[in-house]
Amino acid sequence: MKKQKESEVVTLMISIYCKKKHGCSGELCADCAELLEYVKLRRNRCPWGDNKPFCSSCKIHCYIPKMRKRIKDVMRFSGPRMLLYHPVIAIRHLVETQRQKKK
Repeated sequence: MKKQKESEVVTLMISIYCKKKHGCSGELCADCAELLEYVKLRRNRCPWGDNKPFCSSCKIHCYIPKMRKRIKDVMRFSGPRMLLYHPVIAIRHLVETQRQKKK
């Protein structure tokens, strides 16, 4: 269940990024589609499974540096905009982030 929710969130974030930065509407551009597939692949192979922390606080870095930079750029750009487009998801993410930091 957690994998599916994370996949939905990252898909929304990449969609916002692609629409605003690359002017795409509807489908993702080739670069953003490649990033989304990479993120999903890495998530499915995560050794933590459903106990996975957010990648930013994980001790295992399974993204290659180039892709890590790309997803960070997407998250920096789309994160604040998620409050406008998907406020419930954004607030849930903030709460979960705080919960993980306390652990």
